[in-house]
Amino acid sequence: MSIRVLVADDQDLVRTGLVMILNAQEGVEVVAQAADGREAIELARRHRPDVCLVDIRMPHLDGIEVTRQLAGPDVADPMAVVVITTFDLDEYVYGALKAGARGFLLKDAGPAMLAHAVQAAAEGEALIDPSVTVRLLSTFAGTSPDRQRRLPAEPLTDRELEVLGRVATGLTNAEISGQLFISLSTVKTHLASLMTKIGARNRVELAIWAHESGHVNQAS
Repeated sequence: MSIRVLVADDQDLVRTGLVMILNAQEGVEVVAQAADGREAIELARRHRPDVCLVDIRMPHLDGIEVTRQLAGPDVADPMAVVVITTFDLDEYVYGALKAGARGFLLKDAGPAMLAHAVQAAAEGEALIDPSVTVRLLSTFAGTSPDRQRRLPAEPLTDRELEVLGRVATGLTNAEISGQLFISLSTVKTHLASLMTKIGARNRVELAIWAHESGHVNQAS
């Protein structure tokens, strides 16, 4: 089955380009297009796409608020949101991820990275543009005003710490599997255990928690 995508961007040419790139990918279908934040929320709730690709700056509601309403912690049935922007500003990235985004890309990332981000989001993974991943998380570790020091419900095992460290640097399940010489199913088992112990909803929250709680150095 195709991955159904909503594209939201207020610039017609950019939106058209994104749609063309995605529709050219095998197994991807753009099912809705929005030119502003309010329309993005309305169409997303109507079509329930597998992935919402949302620009950070749009009229009426910006991409962070759209993300919060579609994928935030108070949403009962959250959708997968990937935020895309021309602005490589840390506060935008951090705000989007804290709002529930499952990925963050710069618009010059290229078709391959765009397709990869959509695929990862549809599969429950997360992809943050490599150019901002480590800098973003390390910069904001411990500096966000709403920082919460959550202790794990149970101690993390050595292997879970190894997996956590690699999640924190933006590696995919396949890359973690290759580095640690374990199967994909084992990686997923460790991720599920980490999310349960930490109370995280997805791997992005795991990465943020790893940095904010100081577990990155001992995990990586």
